[in-house]
This record gives sequence, structure tokens and C-alpha cells, in this order.
Amino acid sequence: MPDMLVKLYELPGSSELLKDLAKEKIRIHRALAPDKERILNWVGEHSTAGAKSEADVCFANQPVSLFLATKGREILGFACYNTTAKNFFGPTHVLKSMRGKGIGKALLLASLEALKAEGYAYAIIGGAGPTEYYQKAVGATVIEGSTPGIYRDYLGSGLVFDDE
Repeated sequence: MPDMLVKLYELPGSSELLKDLAKEKIRIHRALAPDKERILNWVGEHSTAGAKSEADVCFANQPVSLFLATKGREILGFACYNTTAKNFFGPTHVLKSMRGKGIGKALLLASLEALKAEGYAYAIIGGAGPTEYYQKAVGATVIEGSTPGIYRDYLGSGLVFDDE
């Protein structure tokens, strides 16, 4: 899966999307350190071991670089940034039962807006799965020759190299 580049200075607005989610009592907010174990357990249950490891890194950052989608005390999804590398977005995941509501896009925008607030002009979506989704959502473009990129030494990747 290739990496993708996003122009942070051309992000779409998120206020209408957040208002629509709020009508359904869905909030997008930064994770809090006291919730670390609960969040990591949720990520491990609903995503991958690699995603759980990356989410763990978020809690070492100040501020915590993980956003949540919640309804009451129920976690609906998450998104990380600044985990495997600075200025990288991902991983992210939304419960299948909650997809199609704009939660994933709201988490993506919250993360990219945070990177923009840190002073970046561009962000990288690492190992982007659904490239068409990211192109449509935030105008991301594929970075040619970026597979496997920074993840080449990831032991859980299943990638095969010429020297193996």
C-alpha cells in the first residue's frame, strides 16, 4: 500500500460534519491518558496488533496524538498521528456498524488539523489502504515508489524482499 501526501493548507472544513455527528450524540475528541488501557484494549479487539502498538505510542506524545469517536462512553472509532513517524497519519478504524456516517472522515480531519496546528504544511498518510477514499476526502495524492516505505522493516507486514 502506498503512502499519500495531503496539502494541509487545502483541507476541507469540518464544522458541518461535526455538527451532523453531534446531532447523533457522536463526539470527536482527543484521548485522555487515564483511558489508555481501555483504548488500547479496544484497538486490539477491533483492529490489528500493529495498530494497537502504534496507538500505544500516541500516549507518549504531548498532547496525546490519538482522536476518538465516542457516543456516551462507547468507543466507535479512533485515529492516530505522529506514531511510526512524525507527520504521519494512521492507523485509523471505525466500527463496521458505524461506517457511512462520516466518523472516519471526522477523525481524519481532526488528526490532519492537529498536524497543521503543529506547523506542518503537508502530511503523509502512511500505507494508505483505500487510496480513492483519501483522494476524495482530503485531496490526497499517491507518493510514487512509497511501498513499502517506512514499513519495510515491520516484522508483521508479510512483505517479501529480494534478499530473503
